[in-house]
Amino acid sequence: MLELGCGLGEASVYLATQGANCIASDCSPGMLEAVRKLAAINRVEVETAVVDAENIPYPDATFDIVYAGNVLHHLPDRARCLAEIRRVLKDGGQFCVWEPLRHNPVINVYRKLASQVRTEDEMPLHINVLKEFRRQFRKVDSDTCWLATLWIFLRFYLIERVDPNQERYWKKIISEEARLRPAFNRLEKCDRLLKKIPGMKRFAWNVVAVCEK
Repeated sequence: MLELGCGLGEASVYLATQGANCIASDCSPGMLEAVRKLAAINRVEVETAVVDAENIPYPDATFDIVYAGNVLHHLPDRARCLAEIRRVLKDGGQFCVWEPLRHNPVINVYRKLASQVRTEDEMPLHINVLKEFRRQFRKVDSDTCWLATLWIFLRFYLIERVDPNQERYWKKIISEEARLRPAFNRLEKCDRLLKKIPGMKRFAWNVVAVCEK
C-alpha cells in the first residue's frame, strides 16, 4: 500500500499493525521522520519516501492500494494526481480517499474562524469531484459523512468556548472520543436519515470514496 500525504503517518502505522506492507509518503522529509518514530513506538516497519503526489516515482502497476486522506484539496493539479494514482495501481487495485467538501455553511464558518491553523493552498472540493474519480476509475463507491454530527463543532465553540485557532476540533473529537461517543452516535443516526433526502449528501463535511482500477 502507498499512502500519499501521510503527515504523521497514523494511517500507515495502524495498517502496518494489521499486517499491511506500507509505504508512507509525503512531500515533507520532516513528516517522514515523525512517521519513523511512530512506527518504532508501535514496533512495526513502515517504509517512508519523499513523493510529489503529482509525479509518483514508482513503476506502473506497483500497488494494490493507494490511500490519500485529506490530500487532494491541497493540490494544484488534481487531474494529474489521479492519473498518476491510476497508473501505479495494479488492475483491480483500489484508490481509497476522503476529502472535505465546500458546501456546508457551518463548516465554512468554522474554516473562517480557524484561519490561523489552515494553509493557503486548502481548497475544499465540490461534490462533483466524484465525476473526476469516475473518469479515471471503472468503479467508484462513495458516501459522505458529518451532517448533524457537526453539532459537536457548535458545541465546542458556543458551549465549551474552545478557540478553533488554539485547538483543532477534529483532533479534539479523536482525543475525547469516549466523552463524545454518546452524542456522536445519536447525531449519526440523524445523518443516516438526512442523507436519504435528495441533495443533502453534498452538505456533509467529507466525501469518502473507494475507486477501483
